[in-house]
Amino acid sequence: MQKPITIKVTHAGKKFGREWIFRKVDLEINPSEKIVILGLNGSGKSTLLQAMTGYLSLNEGSVTYYHNGALIEAEDHYKLISLASPYLELIEDFTLQEQIEHTHIYKPFLKSLDITQVIELSGLAAHKDKFIKLFSSGMRQRLKLTLAILADSPILFLDEPTTNLDATVIDWYKQLIATYAMHKTIVVCSNSIKEEYAFCERIITMENFK
Repeated sequence: MQKPITIKVTHAGKKFGREWIFRKVDLEINPSEKIVILGLNGSGKSTLLQAMTGYLSLNEGSVTYYHNGALIEAEDHYKLISLASPYLELIEDFTLQEQIEHTHIYKPFLKSLDITQVIELSGLAAHKDKFIKLFSSGMRQRLKLTLAILADSPILFLDEPTTNLDATVIDWYKQLIATYAMHKTIVVCSNSIKEEYAFCERIITMENFK
């Protein structure tokens, strides 16, 4: 049974140089809630997501995680999250199978799945022995989504998840979410591409935090 985690963003602000990307973000995300953060390129949505995952630090405010009201230390947040994003790197000199096996060591998959099943669910089984450096951008995105969605973690962060995917693979993404992730808390960043976040219940707009 995965932990029910509440995420609280309190008076959060981030700037680069003298320019504030966003300010005064107050947000509470309840266990198993599905939300989308909408904004144009440069609006700060990906920066906010990176702050929520601990990838970036804030200039003001805080991001805190709670389990049944008890504060979870920041250094333990990584155990609770999985992430697919354009800035997340894969290991170029691994084959697809090696990448999946390596990821499994520190981010186990849902208990109902073994590595062979994960490879099959990725839709990339024919390429399991191919080096990732030879993958197309669409194949890389498909692998990132597979690793994140199928991870045994209660919180899933997705930054523009349908980037580089064609219509058939977008259908695969939606089915993978529907089958394996609807019990999780999901936070999606999107440029208003509805297929990315049709399952989300709440919309956050970055223009409100300028």
